[in-house]
Amino acid sequence: MIEITELRKSYHGIEVLHVPELHIKRGESVGLVGNNGAGKTTLLSLLLDLIQPDGGTVALGQVPVRGDDRWKHFTCAFIDESFLIGYLTAWEYFYLLGQFRGIGAVQVEEVIARYEEFLPAATLSQPVFIRDLSKGNQRKVGIISTLIGAPDLIVLDEPFANLDPSSQYQLKRLVNTLREQQNITFLISSHDLSHTVEISDRIIALRAGRIEKDLYTNPETLEELTAFFHHQ
Repeated sequence: MIEITELRKSYHGIEVLHVPELHIKRGESVGLVGNNGAGKTTLLSLLLDLIQPDGGTVALGQVPVRGDDRWKHFTCAFIDESFLIGYLTAWEYFYLLGQFRGIGAVQVEEVIARYEEFLPAATLSQPVFIRDLSKGNQRKVGIISTLIGAPDLIVLDEPFANLDPSSQYQLKRLVNTLREQQNITFLISSHDLSHTVEISDRIIALRAGRIEKDLYTNPETLEELTAFFHHQ
């Protein structure tokens, strides 16, 4: 599902990311962890063609992200609030995404209704713009928006940020259900090691723009990651 080869990015002559090779299979849920400045957001931005690499290639579903828009038909992402349209209500935003992704209003409503536990109808019924929602509810709108259109790949950056404990639990259950029942590939960047391990088949740890660890999760994974970051 994700194929990266010799991917490089530099700013002002300083290389901030170099990934010689990375392969993520269809249906895998992969957690991307690292300290601030490790290169997580840069990697996600390159993956989604938001910035241009200095070298190397990225392909999603065997489609190169540069110069070919077909990957956008099966990929959805929420990186931060800049992905939202603040002057729309949540429902207006969802309907607009439905139009972009080729599904009607009724289908959009059916999708949103499936996840009412995470994003309650009472929240959506508020006659307010997205910009006026709490940070937590803005993040929920962004996360749920990635589920409109039945994607094969979902990319999320810091999905647990600004969520209360109940919402964090609901999000973990939502992700685990989708990866098990719909074979969706997830790439999730997060500072929260515990939550990330719980929803990941595999963890990739970045340091100074390099992959330092790439391991499949097991009962010792959280302890290993904690020790890794403790010594940085």
